[in-house]
Amino acid sequence: MTETSSLLETAGSRTEADFMGARQIPAAAYWGIQTLRAVENFPITGIAISSLPRLVQALAQVKHAAVLANFDLGLIDGTKKDAIVQACRDIEEGRLLRQFVVDVIQGGAGTSTNMNANEVIANRALEHLGLPKGQYSVIHPNGDVNMGQSTNDVYPTAIKIATIQGAHELLAAMAYLREALARKAVEFDDVVKVGRTQLQDAVPMTLGQEFITYAVMVGEDERRIREALVHLHEINLGATAIGTGINTHPGYAVAARRHLQGITGLPLVTADNLVEATQDCGAFVLFSGTLKRVAVKLSKICNDLRLLSSGPRAGFAEINLPPRQAGSSIMPGKVNPVIPEVVNQVAFEVVGNDLTITMAAEAGQLQLNAFEPVIARSLFASLAHLTAACTTLADHCIDGITANREYLRSQVEASIGVVTVLNPLIGYDAATSIAREALSTGRSVTSLVLERGLLSAAELEEILRPEHLANPQDRTALHH
Repeated sequence: MTETSSLLETAGSRTEADFMGARQIPAAAYWGIQTLRAVENFPITGIAISSLPRLVQALAQVKHAAVLANFDLGLIDGTKKDAIVQACRDIEEGRLLRQFVVDVIQGGAGTSTNMNANEVIANRALEHLGLPKGQYSVIHPNGDVNMGQSTNDVYPTAIKIATIQGAHELLAAMAYLREALARKAVEFDDVVKVGRTQLQDAVPMTLGQEFITYAVMVGEDERRIREALVHLHEINLGATAIGTGINTHPGYAVAARRHLQGITGLPLVTADNLVEATQDCGAFVLFSGTLKRVAVKLSKICNDLRLLSSGPRAGFAEINLPPRQAGSSIMPGKVNPVIPEVVNQVAFEVVGNDLTITMAAEAGQLQLNAFEPVIARSLFASLAHLTAACTTLADHCIDGITANREYLRSQVEASIGVVTVLNPLIGYDAATSIAREALSTGRSVTSLVLERGLLSAAELEEILRPEHLANPQDRTALHH
């Protein structure tokens, strides 16, 4: 292990031992032998759990709650408690993040991540007591920091806390995007255009209606995320190995959950059946499915933006996206819709992450799911990338969109779809005749209506006003 060897050479070492033997640990490292073995065993992604700061913080919060509960129950003395609490607070505040070195993808159901946390907290606590790292006879990673716990209740609880915190950031980003879309809808409220179904001309609408639809879509998904979040507040802390609570005090689960509520500020509840809760990953599947829904709908919005802005001469050319960079290394002046494209790609990733989470949840066996590390990695990637995508889309695309107003108006006037607007006013047979002639001659519907004297120019202008196109009931009421 190159990095560890380098640390050993430059900073000296200490000896730590487990049932498999003794190893040299860099003297400056807060992690210990269990972490060292995990780093050697899982050279998978090259991405350490330090890349998931919310998970690291949540692990420290769980350990913080656990030691307070054990102190309340008379299971650990005040000196140890205070040192461990101080170490946990250091990590909660963002210190020691680089000491969390285990790969995000690992075997063992997250045990290596839990052990990494136990060792870092133990050695930081020893440091607070003025003692050297590795003096585990005073504060032991397993005996003290991990007292009353198992990876199987610590790790999923930490994942849930970190997911909830990440979800609130995503919700803020979605609200930010929704507001940008709503502002653009107001700006485009008076811009008439041709609506489309199956990529074919349909009936008139306003560009404002198109954009407010996108805002509503995002708002709907904000509500769905909040609904899915409810299930993540149920935790299995106190379950230990398989849900029976072995090696815990009878009052531990309640005390630990109470302290964890106070530390996180979250309305957490202990699962009614801890055996079921320890093996069930359904809450992760539900939440991931909701993130997939968000991704699919964001991608649909971006597909529309790319279509509506296609051109500038040979496409739809209805709107203009703000130019962000040169679009080609060979075609001068070409500008591509790079912001919608990157959001599309985030959506594709989230859909893939959802499949990974689905398969990992399904693969659980008997009293435990061993595949929560890949669930965690996939969930956090989806959350982080969707959050960034929403903000990027709002700032670098939506806010700068402009409309080709006159061109859109001319399309409405030339569209055969206008005849549907006029149908209640001139009658079905006349409308059908007008549509047939317009299609065969290429003339506009409005010119044919005027020629036949079916409506006056003033009446047509009134009918085709944006507010009447957006509210066809009002238009019919005008006629009657």
